Amino acid sequence: MGLSVGTMIAGWDETGPGLYYVDSEGGRLKGMRFSVGSGSPYAYGVLDNGYRYDMSVEEAAELTRCSIYHATFRDGASGGVASERFESQLYVLLLSVYYVGPNGWKKLSGDDVAELHYNYYPVEQTVVEQVMAET
Repeated sequence: MGLSVGTMIAGWDETGPGLYYVDSEGGRLKGMRFSVGSGSPYAYGVLDNGYRYDMSVEEAAELTRCSIYHATFRDGASGGVASERFESQLYVLLLSVYYVGPNGWKKLSGDDVAELHYNYYPVEQTVVEQVMAET
């Protein structure tokens, strides 16, 4: 039918955690981290820079939010492209982060990606703004 699907499947069994990428043709890859979709090169840039094997659940959730934000902000097909689109609030793009562990899954957060813009997009202060903030 011309559809393209990329899916991540996460779970836990007697052997421990499992994360798989499954494509449209049924191909399956096991891995430690994946990004799926047209914005995935942007997300991988953040993931590859910030990932550590010994991350806490909170650190991993923060890295997840940051990588998905950058994918949606930089990739037009993922919901973003320019900060003006985020600031206009013409749409709401929700991001949910889940933890999958030995006792099941738990939703950690649900965020409006436009709100994450103010956490992750670097905006440099002018000299005047810096002086004003310091006084």
